Amino acid sequence: MRSVTDEPAQSLSSLPWLFLKKLMMVNVTARSVKYSCNDSEDWSNLDIYNDPFDFLNVQNSSVNPLDIVTALFICSDGFLQQEMVSKMSMCQFSVPLLLPNCDTHQCMFMLWAMRDIVKKFRPHSLSDQRGFVEERIVHSELPLVSFVRFGDCSISKSQILNKLLSNPQQYHDTFVHRDMDCGDIPRKISNGLVEMSWYLPCGNKNIDVFPEAVAVANLRGDISSFETQYSFLCQTSTAVFVFFDNLDTNCKLLTNQHAKAQFFLVGNVQNKAFDLEQLKRTASEMSLKKNNIILKTNQNDANFVKNLHSSVNYIINNHSNKARLEGMDTIAHELGILVDEDIQECQKAKNNAHVLTKNIQDTLQFKETQLPLQGKIWKDLAKLEKEECRLRKAGDQNIETYKSDLQIKKTELRKQQSKYDISDAMSCFVSALSSSNQERSYFLKWMRMNLDNLSRTSLSILRERYKEKCQQLLENKKEIAQLDQQISNSSLGIEHFLREMGQLYEAAVSLPENQESRQQMLHLPRLCAELMLDGFPLELVDGDASNIPLTWVSDVLQYVNSLVQPNNKIMVVTVLGVQSTGKSTLLNTMFGVQFAVSSGRCTRGAFMQLIRVTEDIKKELGCDFLVIIDTEGLKSPELAKLDDSHEHDNELATLVVGLSDITIINIAMENSTEMKDILQIVVHAFIRMKEIGKKPKCQFVHQNVADVSAHDKNMRDRKLLLEQLNEMTEAAAKIENKEEYKKFTDVIEYDPETCNWYIPGLWHGNPPMASVNAGYSEAVYELKKKMTDIIGKCKHKTPGNNITEFLEWTKSLWNAVKYENFIFSFRNSLVADAYMRLCTEFNKWEWSFKKDMHACLILAEIRVSNFGIVKLKSDKSDLKDLLCRLKQEAVTKLDTLEKTTMDNLSKYFEQTEGHVYLVEKYKEQFVSSVKSLRRQTESSLLTQLEAAVEIRRGMNSVDNIKKTFTNTMEKKVLDLLEDLRKNNSSKCDAHMTDEQLDRYFEQIWQETINEVSFTGLKQRNVFDSVFWQLRENMKQKGSSVAEQLSTVILKNCGKGAFKVTKEVFYKRWLKRIINDNSAVDLQNLADNIIQTCSQFVLEKTTRHSDYHDTYIQEILHIIDERFMSNKNMGFSDEFELSLKLHICGSSAKAFQDMHECFIKDNDPRRCLDQYKDKYRNDFKDLFHDRDQCQRKAEEFTKLCLMPAVETFIYSSLGPDIIDKMLQGKNAFQFSTRSFFQYSLLNQLLNEDKFEQYVKYISSYESFVKVWILDQITEQFSNGHEVSELEERHLRIITKEILEAVKMAQSETNEDGIKGFIQCICRKLGQKLIIPNDALETVMILNNASQEPFARWLTKSVEEMEQTLNEQLKTVNIQGKLSKLKMKPQGELFKRVFGCGKQCPFCKAPCEAGGEAHTDHCASVHRPQGLGRYRDEHSKKLVTNICSTDVHSEKTRFKCFETNYEYHPYKRYRELFPDWHIPADASIQASDYWKYVMAHFNSKFAVEYNALPAEIPLTWKYITKQQAKNSLKEAFSIK
Repeated sequence: MRSVTDEPAQSLSSLPWLFLKKLMMVNVTARSVKYSCNDSEDWSNLDIYNDPFDFLNVQNSSVNPLDIVTALFICSDGFLQQEMVSKMSMCQFSVPLLLPNCDTHQCMFMLWAMRDIVKKFRPHSLSDQRGFVEERIVHSELPLVSFVRFGDCSISKSQILNKLLSNPQQYHDTFVHRDMDCGDIPRKISNGLVEMSWYLPCGNKNIDVFPEAVAVANLRGDISSFETQYSFLCQTSTAVFVFFDNLDTNCKLLTNQHAKAQFFLVGNVQNKAFDLEQLKRTASEMSLKKNNIILKTNQNDANFVKNLHSSVNYIINNHSNKARLEGMDTIAHELGILVDEDIQECQKAKNNAHVLTKNIQDTLQFKETQLPLQGKIWKDLAKLEKEECRLRKAGDQNIETYKSDLQIKKTELRKQQSKYDISDAMSCFVSALSSSNQERSYFLKWMRMNLDNLSRTSLSILRERYKEKCQQLLENKKEIAQLDQQISNSSLGIEHFLREMGQLYEAAVSLPENQESRQQMLHLPRLCAELMLDGFPLELVDGDASNIPLTWVSDVLQYVNSLVQPNNKIMVVTVLGVQSTGKSTLLNTMFGVQFAVSSGRCTRGAFMQLIRVTEDIKKELGCDFLVIIDTEGLKSPELAKLDDSHEHDNELATLVVGLSDITIINIAMENSTEMKDILQIVVHAFIRMKEIGKKPKCQFVHQNVADVSAHDKNMRDRKLLLEQLNEMTEAAAKIENKEEYKKFTDVIEYDPETCNWYIPGLWHGNPPMASVNAGYSEAVYELKKKMTDIIGKCKHKTPGNNITEFLEWTKSLWNAVKYENFIFSFRNSLVADAYMRLCTEFNKWEWSFKKDMHACLILAEIRVSNFGIVKLKSDKSDLKDLLCRLKQEAVTKLDTLEKTTMDNLSKYFEQTEGHVYLVEKYKEQFVSSVKSLRRQTESSLLTQLEAAVEIRRGMNSVDNIKKTFTNTMEKKVLDLLEDLRKNNSSKCDAHMTDEQLDRYFEQIWQETINEVSFTGLKQRNVFDSVFWQLRENMKQKGSSVAEQLSTVILKNCGKGAFKVTKEVFYKRWLKRIINDNSAVDLQNLADNIIQTCSQFVLEKTTRHSDYHDTYIQEILHIIDERFMSNKNMGFSDEFELSLKLHICGSSAKAFQDMHECFIKDNDPRRCLDQYKDKYRNDFKDLFHDRDQCQRKAEEFTKLCLMPAVETFIYSSLGPDIIDKMLQGKNAFQFSTRSFFQYSLLNQLLNEDKFEQYVKYISSYESFVKVWILDQITEQFSNGHEVSELEERHLRIITKEILEAVKMAQSETNEDGIKGFIQCICRKLGQKLIIPNDALETVMILNNASQEPFARWLTKSVEEMEQTLNEQLKTVNIQGKLSKLKMKPQGELFKRVFGCGKQCPFCKAPCEAGGEAHTDHCASVHRPQGLGRYRDEHSKKLVTNICSTDVHSEKTRFKCFETNYEYHPYKRYRELFPDWHIPADASIQASDYWKYVMAHFNSKFAVEYNALPAEIPLTWKYITKQQAKNSLKEAFSIK
């Protein structure tokens, strides 16, 4: 495809291109080409014109059109010549018969060039029977009337010819004449050109110029200069009209001709050179009668033409001398005239095509014997494939057994196909395709022409009858259906041979790999790929079988891809329209494509053709190829009902709209009912595309519009069209269960002003003598420009697919189309990949959000714990102020993180890479997920802050008691020391013994204890608090629950295991129909809830903090959420109460113990007793004036810093471990929920242990938790990785402590060493939680000097780093995990477990991304027998798979939601609207679970206390490798 511009020709050398461009657009003004004169331009600058155009070195403003035509034909190959002749014939231009070559001075008989012209006309001899003739013009036996010039001639021969061939209402400049644009410019290379045209009657005596068809030849130039051409015409013509002014020179040329032709002399009496006597002598020599001489006297042209007309009419009626163009090559050879199709490749191809087609007598018989694979077997295969999806004929059979039987039947049919050897015809066909490019092209052209010729006769008659019967539709329904079938049977084109190639290949690849017959067919896709790149179409959808040969199409396109890589970007343009509305002409005019559809019938299918984009517009269009898809033969519903093709039309429209970037909807304006029908189909297709994320552009083309210029006049039509589209959208949306779509613009971007194109009728006048309407060509050209703009804009929003992606779309769209409910059956790996990428990115943002908020919480908790310790004296704020500040900071941080995440999401959807546009419909869900994450985090964070502050407030009174005691003790010790020093100054007293000092110390210790009040923390009854919270929680359950609660003693609850009994725990009306499965399911639910709550309790109790009511509130919230998501299990309020009592009882006991431990640990008296020896040693040191620096530094490090550092490391380690798990070898399995599922199932398959499968199926939640923990343990079991993380944090915090010491040294402290230590604590107060008790004991009775203390402290800290490093290495990974603030196993579980919903039928877990998704989905569903379902009567495990059941007609289910009444699976969304269960991507997609069930059938039966399932036969042959492959397919793993 070249660039589309309106620039006029700027040079002589651009004139041929301009002519060719206009001709290809069938523009009747093509011959009127001029250029803006630039005298410096020389045609010889252009390479291809070097030789033929030496004549044009003459400076001139333009060129005679005949010279342009001649030059172009000389420079073109046979195929372009053929195309040009066809287009010229459509425009009613004369075409070259004998082409002169100014270099060789030989002329060429253009037989090949004219072979493609097919004309349809009705001679008067057939008009009574309403008959007509339709044939190739080269085969038509017609009288040939030639017009030549002898010497100079004052009459314009060409102008007179144009008038002769035109009726008054329909004048055409068939032949270029002197009064046309540039027609008067002297000819340079076209003298000697013989042009040809035809007059073909339409059967109307009032319009037709001649009653029968006649061929007309016109020799350019004087016959005396071109004797060869003249001789050729004399021998081939019925009559030769010689135009002259004077006959006195070289009359022998006229009299020597021994030809069958009758001669007519045409002279102009008015010319001065006219010599009547010479005319008489010549006429006498030529034995001409008076009637053979036509003279133009004073009469006008009209009378003169009338005389000519009478003569020609006489010839037509009275001379049987007719000729066929095809037979003229013999005469040409005799005269030394070259024939264009004499070249070796053409002749060889002709012979090959002849061998193939010569013996075809009966088309139907030929197809059965020579093309057997595309017959009944292929059609049966197509039906079986659809039945596999729709399951309409399953009856009462088990669905999976029925599907297995269908697979066996398919295998049998493929076996039958492969028994056929390649037929002789196909062998010849494939052999011919394997020849050189040029020969292959000639061969295909010969084949097409031969096959069209064969079927034209029978098809033409059938088609006419078909049209007539369709007009009386109601009376002739049966006959129409029969005629349609007859047309199908009689149709034979190249597409049938290529279709057979496809079936030969598909049958071969179904054979074992080492079989020879398979190997012989493997080159076929390559052949077809080469054909595609040569511009031949590929049949995408076989309309006869209504199926796609997917293996064949896939392998052909893969070959095409490999041949063009990396230039494989494509944009797809599709044309939809009712048959015979001019689609093919439109495509041919716009893009020059010709779809190989056999003559006489539109094949009901889809063909695709590649158009290579030239380098100059690649960037503009953003693709390397345009793919044009032409759909053929959509029918109106009335006709469709006759052969059940309405369904086929819907399928076809959905497929091609889904594949396209731009859809052209072609509508013939004269048939409004057909317009409605096509719109109905198209609207369905667009709704389906909207749902799956595809957004094709749409252009409506209204053909045969009377007045194309009056765009405004069509405003009413556009308004009406939009109203109809809206109406149809509403109707179609109801059928597709998408009632939110009310208007067409809800579904697709559509502007009535810019998306509608009005194109006038193709013909100007009455065919067959009508030329193409100039308005048609211009309108199509404007449409093409618009299309180029749209394609260019498309690249920004939806960058073109490459060929492999196009293939993926084809597969997934076709697979979904085969199911009746397209929207809920669609699966596509490109969409899945795009969704996975979105989920992966979202999970990264979500983790970043959580990690930042975890850091924020840790920091806040440190500040709460250190409140009062690191506070300056000037700071008068209390805990309430701190809580307000922390909440405000948390909300600000949350706002920032929420905005960042939202920005990331917006930027992600703005990018053009990665098919983001396919998942745009999920954007709102992920936006909601961000908001939900923010809400949950905020709620949790604020609750934890309030709890931390309240616990700290409770601790304040204890701290005050300890502080009072410490201060009192310090004062007493100092007073005692002073007294001792004052009163006992003798030397012996100075050496007081330790026993004496101990007695003194004991005395003041007891005094202090007696003075200070030790009211510690008040002990509370946690059981009472928990029970009160439980009562509040169960309030809304009514009086019976309240009554039961009044008799409960919580201390007695939660002991032993929790057991489900269906008698107690199900609603009364369900008890009689509940089976053992339900009890097992309920037990699993209870166990999972208990496990989750126990883990929560364990996390709280290991922190050694105090109990807070928010803990039990959180536990009750967890239970309520689980109950809400499993309410369909039909459990009673008694069950809910029993489980809550059990959990609350065990939790209350653990919390009571934790609370008592906390009271005990924080008992002021006990805390002081802990440090009694330390106080004693301080007292002695002070008495003896010993240096305390080293000991105090060591104590500060050991008692204060070391525990704080250890807490810091364990607070930071959790996120680090998660980061490690999300990178490296584990990155894939934890990136999304789908990939996690894949990893789990793949590992289960590799291990192949039945027990593991049972745990996975029956206790999915606990299985996942254990699996994640095992993965963490395995990764960190060597200790090396986790040690690196710990060392890094230890290094960082040690460095910060040493820097804090240095900074404290540089500040002046009024309080001495105490102030110095407090200063260090303040510096570290944002990172470390300093134990208050230990700090107080270090600071009192401390006489250390600052400098030496700082030195010793630095040394102690460095030693602490070594010690802690060694200590941490001794703790194994389980020990470390138990100490972490953020549990990696818990966070990873939340990440991959998602919403926790399971398929209502097979319990497959939901994999949808984000928390706020509206549709739950699973990549692979499993046989329901694996979820304990068994047949009610036989007690055998069932093999049904829900992804099949939901698309079958007869299958039904019953459950809690249906009140245990049967309900059709097909309408499952009435009960489970938030579950999306698409069809399997292929019949093999569920092989994984089929393999598992078949492999462990008897073991599952024993485990589930049932009888083994009846395994379908095909399941038994599934191998482990096939199961693995199916898993990859289901999860779109490449």
